[in-house]
Amino acid sequence: MNLAQKLGYPENTKLLIIHADDAGLSHSENQATIKTLQNGSVNSYSIMVPCPWFFEMTTFAKNNPNYDCGIHLTLTCEWENYKFGPILPVSEVSSLVDQNGYFYKTRQDFKNKAKPAEIKKELTAQIERALQFGIQPTHLDSHMCSVGVTPEILEIYKELGKTYNLPVFINKDFVESISLSDEKYNFDNTLLADKLLIGYYVDYEKGELKKSYEKALDSAISGLNVFLLHPAFDDFEMQGITINHPNFGSEWRQIDFDFFTSDECKAKLKENNIQLITWKEIGQLEHLPIKK
Repeated sequence: MNLAQKLGYPENTKLLIIHADDAGLSHSENQATIKTLQNGSVNSYSIMVPCPWFFEMTTFAKNNPNYDCGIHLTLTCEWENYKFGPILPVSEVSSLVDQNGYFYKTRQDFKNKAKPAEIKKELTAQIERALQFGIQPTHLDSHMCSVGVTPEILEIYKELGKTYNLPVFINKDFVESISLSDEKYNFDNTLLADKLLIGYYVDYEKGELKKSYEKALDSAISGLNVFLLHPAFDDFEMQGITINHPNFGSEWRQIDFDFFTSDECKAKLKENNIQLITWKEIGQLEHLPIKK
C-alpha cells in the first residue's frame, strides 16, 4: 500500500501539504503565518528556534495544537543586516559561526567550516528547546535545506528524526539540486516527498509569481506533494530584514500570503482534486508517536 491508500484514499490520489516556513523569524512572519492557517489553505508550518520571535510563535503553537507544527532546523542566516546564531554557547559550536558569532550566510561557508559533531549538538539543542517551551512537533524540516549540502549532514538530520520519532521533510530532487558534495546520497528506507512545489525567482521577476502558483497546483502529481511558502507582510519590519534580498523578500512573502488566503487557491485545490494532509497524519501512519 502506498501513502494515499494507508490514509484511506485511492492509490492515485494527489496528496498535498501546504507548508509555511520561517515562523519565528519576525512578528510579521508570525502574524501572516497564523492568518494563513486560520483563514487560508495553509495546513502546516514550522518554527525557527534561534530567531527573536520564536517565543510568540510557541504561544500560538501551544494554544492551537490542532495545526501541524514542525521545527525548522536552522544552521544558516541569509540576511544582510538581520542576524541570528546558535542557541548553544558559541564556545560549544564555534565551527557553526562567523567571526561575529552568527550563522554563516551561505550554504557553501557552512559546508566548508561546520563540524558534523557540532551540527548534531546544535540541532539537538534546538529540538530540545522547542520541547521545553511546550511545542509538540509533528515533523522536522530545514532552513535553506542546509542539512542537505552533504550526505553526511543529511544522515544527521535523518538520525534526529528517528531519535525523536518524527518524520523529516526530504525531497530527493531538491536535495540533489542544492548539494555541495560529489558523494552519493542514500535515500533507501526514507520517506520522501514525491514532488516539491515552490516559487522561483524568474517568475517573481516577471511579476508572475501568483500565476506560477496556480500552475504549480495544476502540476501536482499522484503521491505526496509539498508546497513550501514563506508568508509575511510587505511591511517596514520585513523590508528591513530582507533588504537587498528580493529572492524570498518581503514583497514575495506578501504574494505568498495573498495567494494562499485567496478563493483562487481554494478553487485550484478543488479543481485538481487535491487532498490536503498533514505531517501529523503521516507520523501516526508510520507509527511515530510524538515525543512529549
